[in-house]
Amino acid sequence: MPKFVGEENYTHGADESVGILVVNLGTPDAPTAAAVRRYLGEFLWDPRVVEIPRPLWWLILNGLVLTTRPAKSAEAYKRVWTEEGSPLLAISRKQTDALSARLKGEFPGPVNVELGMRYGEPSLASALEKLRGLNARRILVLPLYPQYSATTTASVFDEVTRILQKWRWLPEMRFVNQYHDEQAYINCLANSIKEAWAERQQPEKLLFSFHGMPKQFLLAGDPYHCQCQKTARLVAEQLELTDSQWLVSFQSLFGKAEWLKPYTQPTLEEWGKSGVKSVDVVCPGFSADCLETLEEIAMLNKEFFEGAGGDSLHYIPALNHRDDHIDMLVNLIKRHSQGWPETGSVWDDAEAKAQRNGSLQRATQMGAEK
Repeated sequence: MPKFVGEENYTHGADESVGILVVNLGTPDAPTAAAVRRYLGEFLWDPRVVEIPRPLWWLILNGLVLTTRPAKSAEAYKRVWTEEGSPLLAISRKQTDALSARLKGEFPGPVNVELGMRYGEPSLASALEKLRGLNARRILVLPLYPQYSATTTASVFDEVTRILQKWRWLPEMRFVNQYHDEQAYINCLANSIKEAWAERQQPEKLLFSFHGMPKQFLLAGDPYHCQCQKTARLVAEQLELTDSQWLVSFQSLFGKAEWLKPYTQPTLEEWGKSGVKSVDVVCPGFSADCLETLEEIAMLNKEFFEGAGGDSLHYIPALNHRDDHIDMLVNLIKRHSQGWPETGSVWDDAEAKAQRNGSLQRATQMGAEK
């Protein structure tokens, strides 16, 4: 059996294409303890996510975490599960479909868009295999993580390159690291907040809640914390908010180590106790709504805030497949794929086909197999 994946024979004159690999974190296949256990087992075993020495972490993960956490998490997933399945997966598919439709109109040459999840299905391996089958000789990887972190963006890079190490003929590859301060991204966030406030009165406080991570990662040089702060500051400036009207916090804590502060839940409880009556929460680090936004923020933290004395907490949805969000991602892809034949204004399908046919004829005359 060959060590590397490839075609049995090189095909002269085959149509080539650009592949866009859209990536998000992932989700369990079902809101059950067994499915959540499989998902968490893959997710939490990633050394980019948990940097504890492997032997010790194996004992903790399999002896404690995966025996207690899946059942509780499955109940949380049941609260947000839809007829389409996991919200994150359903929204990610809509984003991918919208990008595919738009890019086929924007790029003169052939382009194929595939969705891959870092953990769970559809896997990165299956998405890349689809692109390989479509002869994508150039691949742009777009992790839908606006803020860079080694725990997310770098983990995608690790897995994509691990898979490509098994390919015989590597594609040209480009990788989008982050877009936390892209003006179009900031505009999208500001627009979504303005639309929410047009429907109801502007609240006393706006909380920017980002996914948390251990403080030691920041101290080790991860830029995530700083990029979260910059995203929130740029949006607040566009909304013309005073410093007292907004705050950045971090949610989804795990384990006993100190994580980035302030924490979302205690912040909301403190606000409720101190007399703050109305709060809106937006989660700019999530490109698609998921368990952490729909259940943790819109349900649990709403209960915590209102239980502490607040009157109302409203969650402002993620950008999901909003038109302006898709526009922003399309322009991001176009900029990062500049110079590739299929994306240029000079592409001509008829000319490209003629060149491939001519090359095939010359190769055949020289004795090459078709």
